[in-house]
Amino acid sequence: MSFSRLIFGATALSVLVGALLVEAYANAEFHPDHTAKPGQRSKVPAEVIDGGPIIDTRNGTVRSYRLPARTIALTFDDGPDPRWTPRVVEVLRRHHVNATFFVVGSQVIRHPEVVTELARAGDEIGVHTFTHPRLDRLPRWQRELEYSQTQLAIVHATGAKSALLRLPYTSSARAVDDTQWPLLREAGRLGYLSIMADTDSRDWSSPGVDAIIAGATPQGDSGAIVPMHDGGGDRAQTVAALDRFIPMMQRRGYTFTTVSEGLARTLAGPAVVVDAPTGAVDKRRAFALATAVVLADWVTAALRVLFLVAGVLTIARTVAMLLLAGRHARRRRAASWRWGPPVRLPVSVIVPAYNEKEGIEAAVRSLAGGDHPGGIEVVVVDDGSTDDTAALVEAMRLPDVRVVRIPNGGKPNALNVGVAMAQHDLIVMVDGDTVFEPDSIRHLVQPFADASVGAVAGNVKVGNRRSIVARWQHIEYVIGFSLDRRLYDTLRCMSTIPGAIGAFRREALQDIGGISHDTLAEDTDATMALCRAGWRVVYEERARAWTEAPTTLRQLWLQRYRWSYGTMQAMWKHRRAILDRGPSGRFGRVGLPLVAFFGIALPLLAPLIDIMFVYGLCFSSWMVTTVAWLAMFAVQVLTAVVAFRLDKERLRALWVLPLQQIAYRQLMYIVLLQSLGTALTGARLRWHKLHRAGSAAAAAPVPPVPPVAPAHPRTAAPRSGPATGTVYTSSSKESATPVGAG
Repeated sequence: MSFSRLIFGATALSVLVGALLVEAYANAEFHPDHTAKPGQRSKVPAEVIDGGPIIDTRNGTVRSYRLPARTIALTFDDGPDPRWTPRVVEVLRRHHVNATFFVVGSQVIRHPEVVTELARAGDEIGVHTFTHPRLDRLPRWQRELEYSQTQLAIVHATGAKSALLRLPYTSSARAVDDTQWPLLREAGRLGYLSIMADTDSRDWSSPGVDAIIAGATPQGDSGAIVPMHDGGGDRAQTVAALDRFIPMMQRRGYTFTTVSEGLARTLAGPAVVVDAPTGAVDKRRAFALATAVVLADWVTAALRVLFLVAGVLTIARTVAMLLLAGRHARRRRAASWRWGPPVRLPVSVIVPAYNEKEGIEAAVRSLAGGDHPGGIEVVVVDDGSTDDTAALVEAMRLPDVRVVRIPNGGKPNALNVGVAMAQHDLIVMVDGDTVFEPDSIRHLVQPFADASVGAVAGNVKVGNRRSIVARWQHIEYVIGFSLDRRLYDTLRCMSTIPGAIGAFRREALQDIGGISHDTLAEDTDATMALCRAGWRVVYEERARAWTEAPTTLRQLWLQRYRWSYGTMQAMWKHRRAILDRGPSGRFGRVGLPLVAFFGIALPLLAPLIDIMFVYGLCFSSWMVTTVAWLAMFAVQVLTAVVAFRLDKERLRALWVLPLQQIAYRQLMYIVLLQSLGTALTGARLRWHKLHRAGSAAAAAPVPPVPPVAPAHPRTAAPRSGPATGTVYTSSSKESATPVGAG
């Protein structure tokens, strides 16, 4: 991975994590303010306990104030709420009353227009912290952050600051205890007037309209700061009570005002409430805060949508595979199933090889020892190897095994050379590190009894299963490849014949112009071309080939990077099939979307399940989050069990499935992301030769050893190309790539 892509990936991840953290902070759950029993009050001055609801601890002094007689200041906490605040305001305006709204900063950021309208109409705005936490449980720096961020939110909405503060979960001055008193003193040092309450409407508990009115009504003719709520839940009772309370108190001679105006009437002197000035720096900081929260909201909303898409795709894929793949297996395994008359035509096996000395002997021996009754010809095309691959095969002196040496021209060129050199019309293509079972070729060519079948995909198995990385791939091969191919076969839109084991009619290959070197996934490219040309491509599960899977994360990365990038190239090459008619159009409108959704989109989105799981554990209900994640994992386990049963594999290999879901899925996500970035930027992907240990046959049945051929076996002339049968070169040498590149 290039340094620039690494930086881009790290930046993208940082932005995502930052957005989730901002969202988690801004979305902190809170409960409406309620009256709590006070604790010890040994440190609380009598001026506070016996004083009024307006507490001034600025400049190291302690003063408290009450509103004048028959004066009420309505206050509303926990807003703004886009639904309930306008309804509260509607009642206020109908009775020509202004009020003081103690706002939660995170809500102001999300609904600034509501607060803007309040300020424009003459209502007063106060600070009620940014996330409504229990402040006594926070460190000092975080409490100050709660105040300052709320101020910035208010600046963003109104262009002004506020000197009024109401601490969450506080009520009257009489209830101030030793826990709350330090918070009030700290608020004074920061320049705030702390606003408590005289009455307690208890509207947060929805006790009923009559109870709210009774709790809000002051005793006698005394003035009062009356607390209510315009956010934090269903405020229907608050709105109804307010519409009765205001005219009732007006008939008793009360006037309604804001907290600041009521205090000014009490003092009848210099103003006590002095809002701090707002400068350009404050406005820039306010804009930055608002932008961060809004972007975090957008990112999180997008993640939720993508999470839903990932869940739908996962469930759709699982249901489709369980239904269609299961039906495919039952149909093919039925005693009455036949492709047609047994196929006994001779077969040519093409083995393109580049530096495959570790596994070439086992591969060729397994091919030559096949039990196909029509006979098997093996053509090993040595693509300029530098490790004596060709010499090793020649030294085996196996009958019907030929070696063709050519200059390095890439895997597509080597395959085309092999096809030209092949004597027969049924052609099997095999990777140089792959080992066949004795009956694999016989089973692989049986579908050609159906004249509509142009190619057959075999069943690839992982031969080296000792390492964790290889076991992950074993699970992936059984679930992702075998099940998917059953599904695609049923829908008649096979997208990939594996390079490890695939069979073709010569006529079908000629129809598509041979194996193209336009993409890095020549097998996928050729398969899509065959489907578009009207040939049927099927899956034969009994034809098993054992391949060597990468054993290190780096080797796995290189292999899957090429696969995913090549698949994207092939999809782009055949994109016009979506608009075609006939077989090409059918593949374009069925096959390509399936590959796009299940092969690219789903692996890209799958990690969101884990991201949202971690997010939910940290910032939401851990129980709901855990149940949801376990449900998704159960779907994966069910799919794996069904796949292993259909493929007759031992279930004990699934013990690494949880780790595969956590670690392997993230690796494949990054590979796909990098491949997508490479495709979008148009960068050219370099091929990499994977290290081979010759362990493909570790778990494969050992075929019988064929007899040794005469010292100088006859070499047949090719069907096409140069008559020598030794060298066939491509016209595209600049793009030549090793055939054994993984």
